[in-house]
Amino acid sequence: MDPVTLHINIERPREEVFSYLSDVANHPEFTDHFLKGWRLTREHSEGRGAGARYRQDGRFDRFGYYDLSLAELDPPRRIVAVGRGGKYNRIKTYHEWTLEPNSGGGTHVEYLYETEPALRTDRLVEALSGRRGWFRRNSGKALRRLRSILEEDRGRGARATIAGLD
Repeated sequence: MDPVTLHINIERPREEVFSYLSDVANHPEFTDHFLKGWRLTREHSEGRGAGARYRQDGRFDRFGYYDLSLAELDPPRRIVAVGRGGKYNRIKTYHEWTLEPNSGGGTHVEYLYETEPALRTDRLVEALSGRRGWFRRNSGKALRRLRSILEEDRGRGARATIAGLD
């Protein structure tokens, strides 16, 4: 899938936004409307190597299980997560959050998501299913939820846990 890039301004300090996003257990709070069943891959949910597995709730998505692991952390500017998913985990994924200071003390957040299908058939399924538009719409909603959580402390969903624990 071609890269999906979205922007939003959050009226919170950049360090606070970075701290929230660098904890993978927080991600279901703002993405649980389209990414379901989050489970942590290790006990510690913060920092490099932290990761989770989740299911994309898209139409006609038979193989919607994906994972992500935090690969790069450049405090308080940039977070990169990589993962795999789809049938036989053959689709590579790339997530990047870039945080820049905004005038007035807020933070400008840029989110980039990209997939790299391994086979021509995977690329064809992504193109025909409209997955890019679906992901763009839902990610936009997720960023708006992120803003409401950080600015107003409302709209929180459940945090991710280790599989089997509540």
